Amino acid sequence: MTLNIVDPAVTELPIMTIHDFPEGPYPTRVRIAVAEKNLQSRVEFVMVDLYKGEHKRPEFISEKNYSGTLPVLELPDGTCIAECTAITEYLDALDGEPTLTGKAPLEKGMIHMMSKRAELELLDAISVYFHHATPGLGPEVELYQNPEWGFRQRDKAVRAMHYFNDILKKQPFVAGSAFSMADITVIGGLVFASIVKLSVPAECEALLAWYARMRERPSVSSQPAFA
Repeated sequence: MTLNIVDPAVTELPIMTIHDFPEGPYPTRVRIAVAEKNLQSRVEFVMVDLYKGEHKRPEFISEKNYSGTLPVLELPDGTCIAECTAITEYLDALDGEPTLTGKAPLEKGMIHMMSKRAELELLDAISVYFHHATPGLGPEVELYQNPEWGFRQRDKAVRAMHYFNDILKKQPFVAGSAFSMADITVIGGLVFASIVKLSVPAECEALLAWYARMRERPSVSSQPAFA
């Protein structure tokens, strides 16, 4: 009897697809996670043009992401995972050695708490400002705008910058002693702040110093958002 032995060294792993907009703050979060986990060879990036509203087209919403947002991770079997946190969770667990979402219960809890705060208070607030108080993605996409709400969210984001500055006065990373998903989320927020020309207040010295350090990480500096 002949045995067919497959050499794992030459077995090709299936390629995952990430639907994204390379310079977007949310896609940048997942791109950083891919680089941190060294998964570049297993991912194919597919451009979805936000300014043409491709993410809001019926076929994208029905086939890829009901929420009509980016990025979206599509697995070889057609399964789609949306939302940056969910995608990062999946990628981080692939090798059984999570480094971005935590291992011990307390570590996982702190990372998720701080990442959620960064989303709600900073990143999503800037997104609302962008879509409501600036031209945003243009009239074909921005069908409704509430400038007053947008400016309120801009001010909320600035308050969040002060909050994270206070956190980073006491510890080297957003959720503690190690780089994590929470840091990636704040990086995404500051990428968006740059897009809308919302400066980090000069007095937020700890936040600015942390951001300078983060931009030196290969996983961050290699992203199109920093080109």
